[in-house]
Formats: sequence, structure tokens, C-alpha cells
Amino acid sequence: MASATGRNLLELIDGADERGLAAAGLACLDRCLPLLAGDRGDALRPVWAAVARGDGAAWGEAVAKARVELDGADGTADALAVRGMLAEAPAAWTAEALRAWAGACSGTALALHGRYDAADVPDGLVERCRAGDADGAGPLLAGELRRQQAVLESVAHGPTGLRRARELSVEGGRVLRAVVSRRARTA
Repeated sequence: MASATGRNLLELIDGADERGLAAAGLACLDRCLPLLAGDRGDALRPVWAAVARGDGAAWGEAVAKARVELDGADGTADALAVRGMLAEAPAAWTAEALRAWAGACSGTALALHGRYDAADVPDGLVERCRAGDADGAGPLLAGELRRQQAVLESVAHGPTGLRRARELSVEGGRVLRAVVSRRARTA
């Protein structure tokens, strides 16, 4: 699955600046919030605001507050993975730290979405998807891959692309919430 620019997800992450990397990691985290118990949709709003301003000091402070707000007793593997994404968010607003975090969030979000696809995700599929080969990806995994690419492409156009990144996060969160809800009703 090629992106509109023809670059795969790994190339898009490698070419992103600090704001793009922060937005990419944050968007992955935001889309996975439905895997935590309770309504926590506004917890990341201050972090998004810090990304919009490109303010590293506000970023670190907002991430620390979000960690406290999203802390909880839900110990499912999915919830631990989501909290792990937030726990690993760097306090430093540097390209190196943000690139490592965005890359890790990308892989975690794809793996979490893949768990909710109808078919099992074969070993190595997430990494193949990130490298540009989405053959065998189910609809949730493929959708998350498209959203990740679209976020990085949107924010590459500057701060105005953050609105689109946020919209993609809200949309992706709704999709995952619906799937999780449907699965809970049938379990």
C-alpha cells in the first residue's frame, strides 16, 4: 500500500521534523485510547495544543499531566500497551527522541489494530506494512496504516496539517471503539 507521495511509512517517519514526529506518535496514541477503560478523550488535548505551538517545554508538561490522567487499574495487555506508548513519550522535544517514539508508537498501534482484525496477524506483517508491503493486512490494520501515512503527509505541510491529523485520530478512535464494543457484545 503506497502513500500518496509513494513513500512508505518508515520513510515518512525518517523524513519528518519534530512537530511531525510528535503529531505522528500522539495520533497513534490518541487512536488507541478506546482500549483504555472509561472516557478519556480529552486527556490528550493539551498535548495536541503543545504540538500545534511546537512548544517543547509545554510538550513535556502536557505529556506528564496526560500520564497522570490516563493512569488506571485496567491491566489488560491492550491497556498496558497504550499506557506504554504514553510512558515512553520523550520529555525532550528533539528529532532523535521523537523519531524513536513515533516509530515505536507506529508499530504498537498497528499491532493493536491487527489484533482486532478477523484473521490472525502473521509474524512480521506489521513491519512489512511499515516498509510498504501491506499484502495480507486485514481492514483494521490497513486502515491504521493509511491513517498513519496520512497524518505524516498532512503535518509535513506545516501546522495547518495538524487539524487533519486530529480529524484522522478522532475517526480512527471511533472505528476502534466500535470494533471493541462489537467484540465485547459478542463475547
